[in-house]
Amino acid sequence: MSKTVSYAQWSLEPYCIGLKLRSLRTQKRLTLSRLAAETGLSTALLSKLETDRMIPTLPTLATISRVYGVGMSHFFSEPARHMLSITRKAHFESDGRGEEPVKVTPLNTADENPQLVAQMIEFAPGGSASAADCFRESAGVVYVLEGRLQLEAGGIQEVLEAGDCACIESEMALAWSAAGKQRCRILAVLPGKSRA
Repeated sequence: MSKTVSYAQWSLEPYCIGLKLRSLRTQKRLTLSRLAAETGLSTALLSKLETDRMIPTLPTLATISRVYGVGMSHFFSEPARHMLSITRKAHFESDGRGEEPVKVTPLNTADENPQLVAQMIEFAPGGSASAADCFRESAGVVYVLEGRLQLEAGGIQEVLEAGDCACIESEMALAWSAAGKQRCRILAVLPGKSRA
């Protein structure tokens, strides 16, 4: 059975009032019963507000705000930036075409100036590193999900196993490829283009 959502609930949903209430209470290390004692509101009401089962009235929210020492704007300020990008498992599965030497799957949306660029990168077995396979950023995190990853920089080679992670801050070009006869899949999180 689906729950009917009122217009008020729908329009207040982006403000995450319940989450903000719960977050403030845990930051102050208050129990629901302690908050109830300080506000004069019941624990049942406070619980319903924190779990978004009830919409607070403005006087109720003002009473709670007073205890937490925040203004009402804390609950109604709109985020300047909010983005959630989900890549489903099916997107990673092979489409049946010939195996590419390097397959890059972006994990965030095509924003002009993302702060982070997250990618799933899959290297074919025994593939050799080329200029196209180089880690060109000066900083980033690489996590090996499957197989073994060979990193090369300045004549030094390192092999990372599944479960290994590398945090990289370097001005040298870093080439990477699958090590051995198995494919290698990594999660790479790199800085986005610098904002002007």
